[in-house]
Amino acid sequence: MKYILSLILLVSIVFLIVSCSSAQKIEALKPPLSDDSPMVFKNKTSFISLPTEITLKDIETLLNKNMEGLIYEDNELSDDNTEMKIWKTAPIRLTEKNGEILSVIPLKIWTKVKYGTSFMALNDTKEINLNGTITLNSKAHLYNWKLTTQSSITNFEWSESPNIVIAGKKVPITYLINPTISIFKNKIAKTIDEAIDTSCDFKPMVLDAMEKISTPVLTNDAYEAWFKLVPVELYVTEAALKNSKITLDMGLKCTMQTMIGQEPKNTFDKNKLVLKPVKTIPNEFEVAVAAVSTYESASKVITKNFQGQEFGSGGKKVSVQKVNLWQNEGKLIIALDMLGSVNGTIYLSGYPQYNSVTKEIFFDKLDYVLNTKSVLLKSANWLAQGTILRKIQENCRYSIQENMDEGKKSMASYLDNYSPMKGVFINGNMSDFTFEKVELTNKAIIAFISTNGKMKITIDGME
Repeated sequence: MKYILSLILLVSIVFLIVSCSSAQKIEALKPPLSDDSPMVFKNKTSFISLPTEITLKDIETLLNKNMEGLIYEDNELSDDNTEMKIWKTAPIRLTEKNGEILSVIPLKIWTKVKYGTSFMALNDTKEINLNGTITLNSKAHLYNWKLTTQSSITNFEWSESPNIVIAGKKVPITYLINPTISIFKNKIAKTIDEAIDTSCDFKPMVLDAMEKISTPVLTNDAYEAWFKLVPVELYVTEAALKNSKITLDMGLKCTMQTMIGQEPKNTFDKNKLVLKPVKTIPNEFEVAVAAVSTYESASKVITKNFQGQEFGSGGKKVSVQKVNLWQNEGKLIIALDMLGSVNGTIYLSGYPQYNSVTKEIFFDKLDYVLNTKSVLLKSANWLAQGTILRKIQENCRYSIQENMDEGKKSMASYLDNYSPMKGVFINGNMSDFTFEKVELTNKAIIAFISTNGKMKITIDGME
């Protein structure tokens, strides 16, 4: 009898050691709670085609905003025997004709001209004042985010007779200046071209718009769902002028993701964005979104799946009180805190799969972790039965329907007259999201989904 009691005691001690070592071995697989390492995963890049229209009226607004008062000054007389100052005296007006820009520009021009010869100081200077409206015919090019023009003056209309200053008095010289105005034409046209080139650099505006759309957006308060877009490269084609609009194609290479939980950081750096001029761009967009569900948030959802359910055989039953998830070597570890005939934690492992009908992630080949299974076979092998395991497996699932809906909702918000800045509007359409694959990272379950569609940018009413 003493021998039997000793044997039972020995078996109990061994069982206790095995149980403790099993729990310690499984728990050791779980990342520490204080782990602050970044979430690492590879996301497929998206390409968004952005056909763009800019009204000539907006170019006019931009020119008038950036060209005020004195627009040109040359105080060096010795280089070409002329000094010149040019003022814009009223708003510029732009129209389009046969693919070229006609600019009507009210100007006041003051120039000092040196004439004669330097031999024995036989030279003199005269000041000439011109005040009127010039009409420019400009061939416009919008390339690599900059509007450049090659202009020629087609007309001068004097609002005040051209005059020359003699002995401090203005003497009209209209009869003299009209035949010789060609002397000034090229210089004035070149001056206007340089002013347009300086004023119409759209790159800062584009970068500001990219910075704004890269700011993470909270799309659902209840689920703490965030949408994040990170621009990588931006492409643009040469522009064409027609029907008083400048049209061009843009293309944005970027990454997108939806995240559940804490607000993600804005990692976009506009100084690192690559800007590339190209000849052509496809007319559709292809978008890949990484739907990120942290193990913490997925654990909460799966815990809810077990509420009000019991599992057992005969008179022995257990209920799942809490679920914890983490990954190890490509497998998901599922820790189930149980209450009932078995009080404690059991551990399952499996591979994440996707059910395209229910839009759920489930876990294929789900089984008890080896050490857990050996304990159950000795102490509660009724819980290790396949029928109970299958019932438990039915509840170990996580729907990404909400992620997909949130992803589509987030994208749709950018396609319904979205305005990242005043006067800029984005419209378009897209198809439903389709699932591509699921991956496990150190901190989350990542479902990769994709869609395609078309969109267009209209710039109308900028200030």
